[in-house]
Amino acid sequence: ALIALNVVIFFSYFLSLEDARAANALFSTWGLIPAEFTAGGATANLFTSMFLHGGLAHLGGNMLFLYIFGDNLEDELGHAPFLGFYLLSGVGAGLAQVYAAPESPIPMVGASGAIAGVLGGYLLLYPKARVDVLFIIVIIFKIIPIPAGIVLSVWFALQVFSGAATPSDAGGVAYWAHAGGFVAGLVVMVPVWLRLGG
Repeated sequence: ALIALNVVIFFSYFLSLEDARAANALFSTWGLIPAEFTAGGATANLFTSMFLHGGLAHLGGNMLFLYIFGDNLEDELGHAPFLGFYLLSGVGAGLAQVYAAPESPIPMVGASGAIAGVLGGYLLLYPKARVDVLFIIVIIFKIIPIPAGIVLSVWFALQVFSGAATPSDAGGVAYWAHAGGFVAGLVVMVPVWLRLGG
């Protein structure tokens, strides 16, 4: 349902992305703008920004990760608790980005912060699950199963490193939202992890 909702919302404004003025108006209205949030406005945009995407690749990548990692967590938590977990992770991601760049006028959009929370929860509950990783070396294509604990820890480290190396007022990828969502998902999942025996 989350995937379907993201897809439906995206295609409801897809054509307006061709018009830069219309796209900017859309993202400025519904995206999370740290400077506005810091000034005490647009708190609802912590939620609305999670359901907007800047293009097909942005949407597709996010939905692929949600599909791969989300189903196991939803099976463990149940439908409604998983939705709450997802939204809390997204809020954590948004707040992390605001904290990292409180004066930024650039709208943040995308489900990747919430999905990073899913990755954090997955790391805690299923660190030994195998994730198939495609390696491409010139003309050699090799799929290698690697424990989720390694894959997701490396992914998290890359987000932190990239966030530290990127100016806070730069546009592009919201690395601190990814890192913040990951930590939020990991923290929110701790009670479930303890209930399952830690």
